[in-house]
Amino acid sequence: MQESETMSIIEQKKLQSRQRSMEKQCYYALCAEAFLISISPNLAIIALIIGVVLWIRRWICDPDFHFRRLPYDVPIFIFILFGAASIAVSPDPAFSVYNYRVLVGSYAFTYFLAGQTLRTEEQLRGVLKAMAWSAALAVIYGFYQFSFGIDIADMKWVDAEAFPELKKRVFSTWENPNIFAGYLGEAIAMTFAFFIRAENENKRLRLGVAIAALATCLVMTYARGACFAVMLTLAGYGLVKDRRVLLGCVALGGVTLLVDPMLAERLLSVFTKIDTSSEMRLAIWESSAAMILDHPILGIGWGAFRFVYPEYDFYINDPAVIIYHAHNMYLNYAAEIGVIGAAAYFWFFFGTMLTAFLSAGKEESLFVQKFELGAALALVSVALGGLTDDVVFNIPTSMLLWMGCALAMAARGAGTENQTAKTQE
Repeated sequence: MQESETMSIIEQKKLQSRQRSMEKQCYYALCAEAFLISISPNLAIIALIIGVVLWIRRWICDPDFHFRRLPYDVPIFIFILFGAASIAVSPDPAFSVYNYRVLVGSYAFTYFLAGQTLRTEEQLRGVLKAMAWSAALAVIYGFYQFSFGIDIADMKWVDAEAFPELKKRVFSTWENPNIFAGYLGEAIAMTFAFFIRAENENKRLRLGVAIAALATCLVMTYARGACFAVMLTLAGYGLVKDRRVLLGCVALGGVTLLVDPMLAERLLSVFTKIDTSSEMRLAIWESSAAMILDHPILGIGWGAFRFVYPEYDFYINDPAVIIYHAHNMYLNYAAEIGVIGAAAYFWFFFGTMLTAFLSAGKEESLFVQKFELGAALALVSVALGGLTDDVVFNIPTSMLLWMGCALAMAARGAGTENQTAKTQE
């Protein structure tokens, strides 16, 4: 009898050891993806694939591990379904299938891996550390680019006639300055949440230095939409929660504009003059609205904006110029996959934002509270930036967004689960 009980205990310990090993493997894959998203999207996708395979293995082999439902699985399913259905009306179904498979596969599986893997506060800390190191490297490379110079004369990122003196716009490891600026906006929002609720002055000082570095790099992108999005996000928080933050934003913004006249010219140009970039956006938005009215149910087809836009183009009239998206996140989704699919996406997007805001005031763990606030503010930044650009158009930005949303939903109660796990051990 004793020998049988001893064997049972040994087998149980072996099972627990295998369970912990499989859990760590999935977690390390998630951390690797979180680190690589802004460094190398291709390597990030490889880490994602490995992570999903490891998760499936864990799900099959671990009897105690179960699928976890998150609050916005239903709108995500509707969004994915209508995105797939829109391929049927695409003028180039082969391209839409490829684009859908790569994009939706990347961020849907990212959401799945992050949402199903993250269970404890300790894991959340690890993933955020990976993201922080990645952001640090991106910022350092941005400073390197600015210091050694980047000639943007042949790049279509700015109207050379309207801004002849603007010769440098950093983009670091990202595709262009506007996408890099959107990423920096999310990083600033997240860091700000930890800064505003720092436990001591030493941490607050370090986080303040990090915000200053991120903000300086943002200025070096000269991306108007992202700068306004960040300022409005932080100023809005200050207006609602802490007037000192609002005053600080006004003071720092004023000093920055005085120190960098080119940034002031770029930002004020939104109100004082129309350059070709602004004119083009207005024209594209008008054309996008026409697409939505003509194709309200399934849209024009996933990723098909570049093929359909020439039919609605009244501004550029040059077949050699390819317009890949609507330069507006809201119009782009509605145009490509229809009103229902877009509504499902924004149900998930704004629902996650609201849930994160509410969770930030209810969580027992201070760390999780700060993360939930940071995730909510980051989504506000994306929502505002999405008014003037499709900030989730490419793979890394969309992967980062969906990972952040999954972490925000999975992190609720993570502090409690962390304590429960330690108690069981």
